[in-house]
Amino acid sequence: MINEEGSASLQKIIEELFERVGLGIISGEITPVSGGFMHRMYKVCSTSGVYAVKCLNPEIMKRPGVFENYSAAEELEARLESAGIPIVPALSFGKKKMVEVAGRYFYIFRWQEGRITGFDNITEEQCFTAGSILGRIHAIDPHEADPEEPDISSIDFKAYASEASEKNSDIAELLKDNISLLEGAQDKLNDARKNLPGLRVIDDPDMDPKNIMWNEGKAYVIDLECLERGNPVSSSLNLALQWAGSVTGKYNRANLKAFYEGYLKEYDNGFRAYDRLFGIAYTWVEWLEYNIRRALGIESADAEDMKLGAEEVRRTIERIRYLSSIEGDVCDVLAGL
Repeated sequence: MINEEGSASLQKIIEELFERVGLGIISGEITPVSGGFMHRMYKVCSTSGVYAVKCLNPEIMKRPGVFENYSAAEELEARLESAGIPIVPALSFGKKKMVEVAGRYFYIFRWQEGRITGFDNITEEQCFTAGSILGRIHAIDPHEADPEEPDISSIDFKAYASEASEKNSDIAELLKDNISLLEGAQDKLNDARKNLPGLRVIDDPDMDPKNIMWNEGKAYVIDLECLERGNPVSSSLNLALQWAGSVTGKYNRANLKAFYEGYLKEYDNGFRAYDRLFGIAYTWVEWLEYNIRRALGIESADAEDMKLGAEEVRRTIERIRYLSSIEGDVCDVLAGL
């Protein structure tokens, strides 16, 4: 049974959703499954099969330009599907993937059997495979471009720390104690962005270990709503570090090397100065800001969302601290690519 505020109404909406798109009558309970930090995911069995239903976060759907962003990602998802990339695409209904019912927005997927590998159990082989998939994506439509004006991060961590203190938030002391670390990380991020080469590709910046399912040794990429045109150097560096264990504080040098071996096998644009752009790894400061805003009730007043935001603030600051500690060894590997 759906277990969230307004669960009865949401269950009714999902039943209406299936009726509207012609996927039959729902049989059995609608059960929640892991669906990431921002959206809710449910397993739904109907007379036509088994599906995963993603209920998009209502607060996110209020953001300016959100529908244009989702539409662009859907078009790129179709490019990946046509290119034979192993993905789990959202189903289309009347040439549309996103479906609206009673003011809520949904994506529906065929149920994919498999499992997500825990961040602590990632193998070299899996890193090589993940790097290969990212390389295949980047190789679909690469092109050189004039260097763009860098997207400079200008997060005022002191102001957030002050607001957290005023609101007596659980994250107040944590922010105050790490101001120097966070400001230094942001400076390194901005310096690296200023020196990125002018390259553009189709990119999946969210293709970290939680977004690849493994079934009988095969990999399937899920959660493709973040597909965009991006810089391959920035994306590959961020994702390689996540696959190498930077997220859990268990960095594995061999896994980092394996990811890039798979990546460069499928897509090699000749760039090799990754070690000079390590600052890109500190893009976590932007994810941190989003979660600070969640924790402080700026994004949403929902108590559960604020709690999730605070938990992620703690995790993200630890990731940034850990990245700082492994910077030297990572750059040594990158210099040898």
